[in-house]
Amino acid sequence: MAVQKTTVPNKDQVVKKYYLVDAEGKVLGRLAAKVAGILRGKSKPTFTPHMDTGDNIIIINAEKIRVTGKKMSDKFYDRYSGFHSGLKSIRYSDMLARRPEMILELAINRMIPHGKLGSRLQGNLYIYAGTDHPHKAQKPEVLDI
Repeated sequence: MAVQKTTVPNKDQVVKKYYLVDAEGKVLGRLAAKVAGILRGKSKPTFTPHMDTGDNIIIINAEKIRVTGKKMSDKFYDRYSGFHSGLKSIRYSDMLARRPEMILELAINRMIPHGKLGSRLQGNLYIYAGTDHPHKAQKPEVLDI
């Protein structure tokens, strides 16, 4: 029987691409799940769980993201200051008006590992509210999700 060997890529063998994703009309959770998988590198044959083998993602039109059901009025984002009674909540519709990039960023970052690897993966994600982005020099490929 032939012995199959598992190879672990080093930093020089990992090829990173830039992908452009248009979030207009896309459902928040579905888009976040697919982007998290691409950021992690799970779609590549060189996927290694303890390494950053994923690609860079540029998301435009974050303010035109869509949610299903009654989430526009019923969904809240909570944060805690660390003091007694320090819980602060903001409704989804208010967050969409103030900081639409933060909605996608929170959804995607909560789907990737927490720790040093997750922090490195967060640096490969770029989210913009409008259609303009400063990454034209990287020649991103348009990714249809």
